[in-house]
Amino acid sequence: MIEVQHLVKRYNDHLAVNDVSFTVEKGQILGLLGPNGAGKSTTMKIITGFLPPSSGKVTVGGYDIFENSLEARRHLGYLPENPPLYVDMTVSSYLDFVSKLKGVPAARRKERLDTVLQQCWLTDVRHKLINKLSKGYRQRVGLAGALIHDPDVLILDEPTAGLDPKQINETRQLIKSLAGKHTVILSTHILPEVEMTCEKVVIINKGRVVAQDTPERLRSRLKGGEQIAVVVRGPRDEVAAELARIEGVREVHSEPHAGPMTTFLLDADSLNALRETIASRIVAAGWGLHELKSVGYSLEETFLRLTTQESDHAEAPAEVAV
Repeated sequence: MIEVQHLVKRYNDHLAVNDVSFTVEKGQILGLLGPNGAGKSTTMKIITGFLPPSSGKVTVGGYDIFENSLEARRHLGYLPENPPLYVDMTVSSYLDFVSKLKGVPAARRKERLDTVLQQCWLTDVRHKLINKLSKGYRQRVGLAGALIHDPDVLILDEPTAGLDPKQINETRQLIKSLAGKHTVILSTHILPEVEMTCEKVVIINKGRVVAQDTPERLRSRLKGGEQIAVVVRGPRDEVAAELARIEGVREVHSEPHAGPMTTFLLDADSLNALRETIASRIVAAGWGLHELKSVGYSLEETFLRLTTQESDHAEAPAEVAV
């Protein structure tokens, strides 16, 4: 549904987007992640046709976003981080105006208006002036405007910005409910939002794609292994040193408890291969082994590791069709 090919955007000597390529399948939700200044918003603006690229190509629904701009934009709904709203209009009148701009047939306007008001929890404020609404409600109005023409593709830049926890949860559920019928690109700094919502993740750093895959595969392949949690009653420094000597354990981190227990997190090749060795070393030393289990890397750890390493050592993108 969306294909981004070798996208480049230059501002004089500054390379904001550097050879970015990825695809989003029909009905898929993709999370676009990266630190501030990584090139996320620039990439999204190019996909929507708001900015021209220096080179490269974007197609939406088979239409080139610049060569067939009107056709491509008919498939698009776009929510920028700060939605541009006409605040002197009521919610209903604004959304009706947007529906006309986006070519919704007159016979369908009332139906679409009622649908998006309900989807975005705006029914109770439909007759209020937008300038009387909180930032969270204004964000909902912007989302309703992006949905009003029932587009195939939604581009959402920080869609939960300014929302309270209840509204964030509702918006996540709304976005997840759109999967299948709508293709969604979601940009956010809230990593749990990506884990709970997105089927695929593209991580951008310094204008380049450093990884793209499902959240689960990104975590599992981060170091070609897994993380093992071991809870031990014993002298922390001695236990840590003994665990670090085990072949296949690359790194040991400790998290002391209030009592005599310590949780050790091991970056290792495989729990199955090391389980007996870890247990026998701890028992032979006379320490108490209380827990031994595999724990996955969080998406936050994956994100930080991929975006804080030097560009020359950045992990190559994984071209995985999901």
